[in-house]
Amino acid sequence: MGLGAQSPGQSAATWPKSWLRQFPGPLRGLALVRLIASIGAGGVLYLTPMVFQQEAFTATSVGSGLALAALAGTLGRFVSGVLLDRGLACSLPVLLAIGFAAAGDGILLAASSLAPFLLGQVLLGVAMGLYWPAIELAVPLCAKPMASGRGFALVRSADALGIATGALLGALLAHSQLLRGIYGVDLVGLALMALLLLRRPLPASPHRGGDHGRDTPWRRWIPALLPMLAITVLATALPALMQSALPFDLLRGSLARSPMTTGPGALLIGLQLGLLLLIQWPVGQALARRPVTVGLALSLLCFAAGSALLSLSSFSSSGVLLVILAQLPLALGEAAFLPIATEAVVELTPAEHQGLGMALFSQCFAVSALVAPLAAGWLLDLQGHGAGLWAAVAGLCLLGLLLVPFIKPRLAA
Repeated sequence: MGLGAQSPGQSAATWPKSWLRQFPGPLRGLALVRLIASIGAGGVLYLTPMVFQQEAFTATSVGSGLALAALAGTLGRFVSGVLLDRGLACSLPVLLAIGFAAAGDGILLAASSLAPFLLGQVLLGVAMGLYWPAIELAVPLCAKPMASGRGFALVRSADALGIATGALLGALLAHSQLLRGIYGVDLVGLALMALLLLRRPLPASPHRGGDHGRDTPWRRWIPALLPMLAITVLATALPALMQSALPFDLLRGSLARSPMTTGPGALLIGLQLGLLLLIQWPVGQALARRPVTVGLALSLLCFAAGSALLSLSSFSSSGVLLVILAQLPLALGEAAFLPIATEAVVELTPAEHQGLGMALFSQCFAVSALVAPLAAGWLLDLQGHGAGLWAAVAGLCLLGLLLVPFIKPRLAA
């Protein structure tokens, strides 16, 4: 049953509820938690550079803060993954993440100098590190008896809806000269998430919790996972650059492209998120029926095309039109990559090590979020435009296609 399947006698008001009933109750609850989390993240992750650009922070300073957040999340990811493999319910790391994120939001809400900005970013980084392995591992656990691929398509659609909503709220706040309100929106969402998880905790896996006799040795599954992890580092650099480098590139202008003001700049970033919302479910649903390598190759090609258009936009006084055009392949690339990559990790990792597998997968987001903003901020400050940055990203995405044939899922073997 697709998004467009609505019976003649079914009203527009009741259709979403009836469509959602095809999914197990625990999966619907998980999607709601992720929706709320993503509303706050849509503003905080994508618009924080604009908040502190208004405080006259350099691109390098903001990039350093984002990179420090990624570094801070490294330990949290491994701790979360190891504890999940020992039988910890998925709810506890998420609740801990809520506490760290609330503290970080409170600091960033009032920060006007570098030190509190960096502290707030560290706390948000720890929160993300604890959150992602647990919230991703919860998908196949909550999806049963449905195939996990369709479960990932649903929750990624919820993520896309939340992020687009959060970015739109951020754009409205920017238009009202209240851009720091994105941290208040996130705090409200964190409180709602905590209430939902305390009322209905997420499960722990029956494959974990001390059944060490059936452990698969690391040397039998880690090497098979490495090509997937390398592609993930490359692909997840794109969302990191959309959150860090693109706002600065738009606000500063480029070789021939004029600078944009904060409000239109935020709306333009929200365009990609809106496109992602529209296409996430149909793309994820379609690719869930195909080998994971198809989705991975498609995503890399789309990322290369979008980055090439961003580079070309620097050379035209009407370059903003190319920036707008670039949002379509970038959104398609992200819609293809996110659910398929997570499903690939599930297929490549033994059941008793999927907590650690998700931690390693999530760690790739941290690596790209650590390296990409630093390198991009340095290059933007050095060159004064983004043409070279986006051209280099396009070339790296094309090189990443060479790794796709090495992805050989265990379930497909």
